[in-house]
Amino acid sequence: MSRHRIVLGITGASGAAIPLRIAERLARIEEVELHLVLSPSAHRTLAHEVGGHALLRLLEKADRTYDHGDIGAAIASGSFPTAGMIVAPCSMRTLAAITNGLADNLIVRAADVHLKERRRLVLMARETPLHLGHLRNMCAVTEMGAIVMPPVPAFYHRPDSVEAIVDHLAARAIDLLALPIAPLAVAWQGEVQPKGNACNKGSAPNIA
Repeated sequence: MSRHRIVLGITGASGAAIPLRIAERLARIEEVELHLVLSPSAHRTLAHEVGGHALLRLLEKADRTYDHGDIGAAIASGSFPTAGMIVAPCSMRTLAAITNGLADNLIVRAADVHLKERRRLVLMARETPLHLGHLRNMCAVTEMGAIVMPPVPAFYHRPDSVEAIVDHLAARAIDLLALPIAPLAVAWQGEVQPKGNACNKGSAPNIA
């Protein structure tokens, strides 16, 4: 059985625990082949936010790793088939470069390939607050076919730790690749209503 190649690009934006958890989850899926590329800033953020051991843990989960500056790598070509790519976290610099086709490093080039080949591209854009330039780039890259998924925590499943929040974000990002596997994130099943209350059955967790 052929394996599904997934590209994971990691930039230096805050949120380094998320791609580490994505890699750990993908490594458990026998059908997945993980291709990993980190920006120079990602190394620094991993060490600062997760610890000096984080990089080794991450590299152990990958089937193949690439140098950030190697724009001649396999994942830089559309002739190299993949099942999708996640950039997590995605810095505003990387978002802008992807949006404008400025493929001066391997993460941006691989993302550009996924757009031009009409493959799934999930961008976990990380910044707050957002100025108009950020928002316009998000709008433009969405029109180009990418999925922008800011790492916004979900609280309807009542996470009891930071680790639970990170795990849910990682699962949601992987699910957006639409791989032929069972969904990883816990799905919303509708709010349980008090007995005898027939109103608002199946209502969404969001409150207007």
